[in-house]
Amino acid sequence: MVDGVDDERWKARIGVAHVTVPRWARDAPDRCVYRSNATGTWELYEWDRASDARRRLTDRPHGTALGFIDPAGDWVWWFADTGGDECGVWMRRPFGGEHEEPAVPGLAPAYQAGLALGANGLAVLGTTVTGGTTVHVCRPGTEPRTLYTHPSDAHVGAMSADDTLVAIGHSEHGDSRHKAVRVLSLDGRVVADLWDGEGRGLGGIWDGPGKGLGGMAFSPVPGDNRLLIEHERRSRPEPMIWDVATGEQRELALDLPGEVSAAWYQDGSALLIWHTHHARDELYRLELGTAEARGLTRLDTPKGVIRGAGTRPDGSVEFVWSNAAHPPVVRSTSGGTVLAPPGPAAPPSVPVTDTWVEGPGGRIHALVSRPPGADGPLPCVFEVHGGPIGYDDDAFDPVVAAWVDHGFAVVQVNYRGSTGYGSRWRDAIEGRPGLTELEDIEAVRAWAVASGLAIPKRLVLSGRSWGGYLTLLGLGTRPGNWAVGISTMPVADYFAAYEDEMEALRAYDRSLFGGSPDDVPERYRASSPLTYADRVTAPVLVIAGENDPRCPIRQIDNYVNRLASLGKRHEVYRYDAGHGSLVADERIKQIEATIAFARTHLPA
Repeated sequence: MVDGVDDERWKARIGVAHVTVPRWARDAPDRCVYRSNATGTWELYEWDRASDARRRLTDRPHGTALGFIDPAGDWVWWFADTGGDECGVWMRRPFGGEHEEPAVPGLAPAYQAGLALGANGLAVLGTTVTGGTTVHVCRPGTEPRTLYTHPSDAHVGAMSADDTLVAIGHSEHGDSRHKAVRVLSLDGRVVADLWDGEGRGLGGIWDGPGKGLGGMAFSPVPGDNRLLIEHERRSRPEPMIWDVATGEQRELALDLPGEVSAAWYQDGSALLIWHTHHARDELYRLELGTAEARGLTRLDTPKGVIRGAGTRPDGSVEFVWSNAAHPPVVRSTSGGTVLAPPGPAAPPSVPVTDTWVEGPGGRIHALVSRPPGADGPLPCVFEVHGGPIGYDDDAFDPVVAAWVDHGFAVVQVNYRGSTGYGSRWRDAIEGRPGLTELEDIEAVRAWAVASGLAIPKRLVLSGRSWGGYLTLLGLGTRPGNWAVGISTMPVADYFAAYEDEMEALRAYDRSLFGGSPDDVPERYRASSPLTYADRVTAPVLVIAGENDPRCPIRQIDNYVNRLASLGKRHEVYRYDAGHGSLVADERIKQIEATIAFARTHLPA
C-alpha cells in the first residue's frame, strides 16, 4: 500500500480470472471454445456443456488471441504467431483430442486475413504478406488452392452454411477504410449471372467513395444463401440482407438512434440487433417476416456495454456485460451467469458520468470517472483510446479504475475519428489525422479546467496504440497543456512506421492520409510526432513491444533517440511481446510503471 492505495485491489482487477463468451459449433452446440486468463495468460479452452468438462488447449508464452471451432464441432483452430508479432500459421486439434497439428501445412507463416470454417475440414482463409492479400481454399489431404489474390487489402468474411460460397471484403477501389463486398464460389459455379468476367468470382457490392460495407454473415441454414452485411448509406452503420441468388438487397431501416449491427438467429427467421448509442449497448430481436417497426423487440439486458453476443439454438442470447463500476460477466437472456471463471470476482470500481462539450467539429462526448467523494479540482488523466476506429464506452476498464484508486480523475474523449457517432464523425480525420483528434481533446481539456474538474498544472496525457500516437503528437503540438505524457505502443515516426508496419496497415494509412508518404509527404510530416519532438516540454514515458507489427520498434527508437539528443526528460519501458500483452503480470507491471511515472513527475 502506497499513500493509502490498496495495491492488491487494483492489481486484482487484471490478475483475477476472466472468460470470454463461448463460441459453439453450429451443428454440435454443446461443444464450445472460449478464452480465459485463469493461468495468468490469455489462452484457449474447450468446454463440453453436456458434461461441463473444461480444459485448456493452448499454452504459449505470449498467450493466444484467436480461436474458433468448426461447424461440426470436430476441430478447434487457433492462430499461432511468434512472440506476439501477429505473423504465423493456423493450428488445430480435434475437440477432446490430444494431438495438435498445423492446420494447413502447405502455407508459410503470414499475417492472417480472416478464417471461415466448413464441414469435413474445409477452410477458407486469408493471408497477407508484402504485395497483397490471398484467399486460399484448404481441404485435408490436398494442397491449398488460391481462390483470390490482389495487391489491395482484403479479408475473409463468411462462408455459406452449405459450404459453396464465401464472402470477402476487399479494397480494389483503393480505400481499405471503406471496403466493398464480393462473393466467391468455392466450386466455380456461376450464380445468377453475377460472374465478374475476370475469373475472380461472383459479383459484389460497392456503395461508392466513403461508404463501407462489412460485418458479413451468411444465414446459418444450409441452402439459404442470404448474406447479412452492414452498410453506411445513411451515414451510419446499419444492417441489410443481400440475397446472393436473386440480387435483392433488403435494407433494415430501424427507428433507433446511434449505430446498429446484427447477427442471425440460428433458424434464419430473425436477427439479433445490436444497438450502440452514446457509449452504451442494447439488444433487440427482429422478426424478418414482418415490417421492421412491428417486428422489433427489446431484450432484457442491463444498462452498460455488451461484448460478443451470440444466439443459441433455443433462442437465448449469451453475451458479456459490464459497466464502468462492475466487472464483466457472461450472461444469458434466459437468466443467470453462463460461464463463471474460477476464483473470486474482480473488485468493482466507480461509475462514469457523461459530458458533452462543444468542439470545432460538433458536440464531443466524453466520459468522466472520479474518486469516490472527491470534490474540487483533481489531478486528471486524459486516457485516450486507440483505433482510431474504436471508442470509449461505459465498460469496465482496469486501467481507468487504477488511476481512480490513486486519486486521479479520468477523462475519456470520443474525438472525431471514433466509431459510435456516425460515419461523418468517424471519417472527419481523413487527410489530417492526429491533428483533428487533438482539437477535440483540447476542447474537452479546456472544459475540464473551466468546470473545476482538473488542476491545470497536473494534467496527464496518456494512451495506447493510436492513443499513444495522439499522446506524443499532443505533447509536441500543445506542449504547454500537459504536465506528463505516457505513450504506450505509439506511432512516433510516421515515415519509418509506414516502412516497417504490416501490409494491411500501409493500405489503411494510404486511405487515411490520401496516399503514401511518397504521394503526400507534407501530410505525413504534419501528423508525425517526430516532427515536433524539439517542442516537447513534459516528461515522457514510452512503453513499446519489441515484436510489434503495428507500431514497430524502429520508429519508436527514432523518436526516443531524438528526445535523448535534445536532452528531453524521458523513460522507456520495453517488453518482449507485440501490440500489447496477453500476460496479466506484464500488464500489471506496465500500469504500475505508468502510475509511478505520473506520480513522480507531476508538480505538487
